[in-house]
Amino acid sequence: MAEMTHESTARQEGRLADPDVELRTDPRLHPGLRATFAAFQLDGHAAPPPVDRTSPPEAIAEMVGASHAAFEGLYAALPSDWPDEVRADVDYRRETVTGVDGNEIPLHVFRPAGVEGPLPCLVYIHGGGMTILEAHNVVHRRWSEDLALTGMVVVTVGFRNAWTEQGTNPFPAGLDDCSSALDWVHAHRADLGITRIVLQGESGGANLVLATVLKAKREERLDRVDGVYAMVPYISGGYGWSRERKLRELPSMVENDGHYINCQMMDTLVALYDPTGEHAENPLAWPYFATEDDVTGLPPHVITVNELDPLRDEGIAYFRLLQRAGVPVVGRVNLGLTHAADMSFRAAVPEAYKAAVRDIRGFADTL
Repeated sequence: MAEMTHESTARQEGRLADPDVELRTDPRLHPGLRATFAAFQLDGHAAPPPVDRTSPPEAIAEMVGASHAAFEGLYAALPSDWPDEVRADVDYRRETVTGVDGNEIPLHVFRPAGVEGPLPCLVYIHGGGMTILEAHNVVHRRWSEDLALTGMVVVTVGFRNAWTEQGTNPFPAGLDDCSSALDWVHAHRADLGITRIVLQGESGGANLVLATVLKAKREERLDRVDGVYAMVPYISGGYGWSRERKLRELPSMVENDGHYINCQMMDTLVALYDPTGEHAENPLAWPYFATEDDVTGLPPHVITVNELDPLRDEGIAYFRLLQRAGVPVVGRVNLGLTHAADMSFRAAVPEAYKAAVRDIRGFADTL
């Protein structure tokens, strides 16, 4: 047999293979998402924001506020019902917790109607880069209801976003609220009729989920958490890194940049969450920088990432960290999906959405 003398080249995808690729032309994209993105004119390359982190703070805040409104509008307009769907009833109530700064933290509590007996509890922390989106909007409410209908009590946390119309709440405000909410749920296990507690969130919510359990370990309060389920985690804060560093550490930031979300936009969210940059490598702000010592002894985790997401590789990196530290962890890669599509685009990818809900409930049952 003749000896091979040429070197093989690793296959490249997305913008690594073609810098001009857009969602509409990326062959990996799920067909349901392709149709939905086209209907909302989101199937091109996501436009960069008109400001960056060097802009005046008031200009950044104005732009982020506009992004908040745009995403809230999208979430309200997205189709969410499945054909011939018959929904069971969910009981809902709102609780209010006092945070460490004397602030009020709304908790939205969902329970399957008519179901008695102790149930597992899911503390849900919503996405939005810790900076935008409401806890009780259409998408997050439907997600919470669907999880409750599997036979769980779901507590959705209305933490302080880094951006609000009233002003900014930089790190650690949102994290402190999530920690306070977890303390309240733990203290009210009997009143809520719950057994084990799972922390779950997507994107910025996954950041807060991972940071909340890291904080609980530091404070010797891990008895509050039985398991962690982090979807498409937004945890590096490195969206303004040089192209060279991105390619070296987290190449999906280049490969999938502009597929529904882009790095320049995310970097403006970082500028509000950590305005001075003093927490750029603080694991409680950006869990990507956690060490093996930080995560050793944590409860079981699931980390899921999506193929067409700029954030894909930071989630994989965190999975590897947990694995090295001996934390029980499962990792999943959802092919064909953009950022958080498996929870926010319910009608476009029903199979992926249902699978995510089933897997979260199944994870709770293993604890």
